[in-house]
Amino acid sequence: MSRTPAPPAPAEAPPAGGPAADPGTSLSHGLKQRHLSMIALGGVIGAGLFVGSGTAIAAAGPGIVVAYALSGLLVMLVMRMLGEMSAANPASGSFSVHAERALGPWAGFTAGWSFWFLLSVAVGLEGIGAAKIMTGWLPGTPEWAWVALFMLVFCTTNLAAVKNFGEFEFWFAALKVGAIVLFLGIGVLAITGVLPGTDAPGTTHLTGDGGFLPNGSEGLIVGLLASVFAYGGLETVTIAAAESEHPVEGVAKAVRTAMWRIALFYVGSMAVVVTLVPWTDKAVVEVGPYVATLDALDIPGAGQIMNVVVLVALLSAMNANIYGASRMAHSLVARGQGPKALGRISGGVPRIAVLVSSVFGFLCVLLSYWRPDDVFAWLLNMIGAVILVVWVFIAVSQLRLRRRLQREAPEKLVVRMWAYPYLTWVALAAMAAVFVLMAREPDTRIQLLSTGGLTLFLAVAGFTRQKLAARRTG
Repeated sequence: MSRTPAPPAPAEAPPAGGPAADPGTSLSHGLKQRHLSMIALGGVIGAGLFVGSGTAIAAAGPGIVVAYALSGLLVMLVMRMLGEMSAANPASGSFSVHAERALGPWAGFTAGWSFWFLLSVAVGLEGIGAAKIMTGWLPGTPEWAWVALFMLVFCTTNLAAVKNFGEFEFWFAALKVGAIVLFLGIGVLAITGVLPGTDAPGTTHLTGDGGFLPNGSEGLIVGLLASVFAYGGLETVTIAAAESEHPVEGVAKAVRTAMWRIALFYVGSMAVVVTLVPWTDKAVVEVGPYVATLDALDIPGAGQIMNVVVLVALLSAMNANIYGASRMAHSLVARGQGPKALGRISGGVPRIAVLVSSVFGFLCVLLSYWRPDDVFAWLLNMIGAVILVVWVFIAVSQLRLRRRLQREAPEKLVVRMWAYPYLTWVALAAMAAVFVLMAREPDTRIQLLSTGGLTLFLAVAGFTRQKLAARRTG
C-alpha cells in the first residue's frame, strides 16, 4: 500500500470531541433526539417496500424472504461502517466527507454529487407517485398541479428552521411505523389462525405453487436486485445527525438499532405476505403486496387505508430527499466542491441549496411529461445503481479511516465495525457480486452502464479539480 501522506481533512470535518461545523457558516442544531430516532425508523420504510416489493415477489416467489434477508445483511454492514465514521466525525456531508478524508477531494466530489443527483431525481419520482394517488381520489385534477403543490409545501418546510423538517418526518415516520406494526400484528394473528374468520395457512403458500423458489436462481437474483435498492434512504439519518443536539449519541443509537428494524420491517413483512397470499396472485403486483394481503383477509377498506400509507411514505421521502440533497450540496460547497451560492446559510438553513434541489426535482417531473421515452428514461437509468456506488465509497473509506482513527484518536470509535477488516471486505465482495448480477440481467445492465458513465464523469471532473487546486496552492 502506498505510503503517501494522508490528504488534509476536508473543511467540514469537526474538531475532536465537537459537532460538525462548516467554516464561516452556521447550520442549525434544531433536531431533537426524538426526531433523529424517528427519522432512522422511518428511513427504512419507503414506498418501494409498500409497492415495489410486489414485482420482487412475482419474480422470486416465497424466496423473496431470502432475498430481503441477504440484502438486509449487506445493508446492516454498510450502516455499521457508516455509523462508525459518522459517530467519530459527524458532518452534514456524511459519507462524502468521509470519502474525502480517506481518498481525497475527488472521492468526496464524486460520492457527494452523485448522491445529490440521485436524491433530486428521486424527489420528482416520488412527487409523480403521490400525484397519481391524488388523481385516483380526485379524477380530472392534473397530476402536475399536485406535484407542484407537494413541491411547494416541502420546499417551504425545508426553507424554514430544520426543526420543521424534523417535525414533519417525526409524524410521517410515526404513521408508517404504526402501519407496518399493525400489518405485522394482523398477519401473525392470521398465520396462527387466531384472527376471526381465518384459518392458519401453514406452509401451503410457501411450498405450493411451484415451491419455495418457483423460478429458480434466476428469480431469486431478480428479487435480490430489487430488494437491494429498496433499502435506499437509510443514509439520511447520518446526514441529519449533524444538525441534532447530540450528533454522536444520535448516530450511535440509530446504527445500533438498524438490525432489528431491517429484520422486523422488511424480512418480517415479506414473510407475512408470502405466507398468507399465493405469490402468483396478480394483485400482489397490481395493487401491492400489503393491500393484496389485507384484501385476502377481508379487512374492510384495506385498499384505501394502504393508499393513505403509501401517500405518506412518498411525501415523507420527498421531504427527506429535499433535505438530504440540500445538506449534501451545502457540505460540498463548504469544502470548495461546488458553486459558492449553494452554500449560503440563512437562519441556519442552506436556502439556495434547498431551492435548487427542489427546482431540479420539479424539472425532472416536467421531463417525465415532455420527454418520457428518452431524457426522463435516461435520468432514471443514471440513478439506477448510484446507491451501490455510494456504498462502495463507504466501505473503502471505512477501511482506511479505521486504521487512522485507531492510531490518532481511538477514543472517537464510539461505534465499531464488526470483525474489522474482514466483514468490510465481505461487504465489498457482496457489492461486486451485485454489480456482476446487474450486468447479467438485461433490465439492469443499462442502469449499470448509465450509472457507470455518470460516476466516471464525476470522478474525472473531481480529479481534475483536485489537480488544479493542488497547482494553485503549490
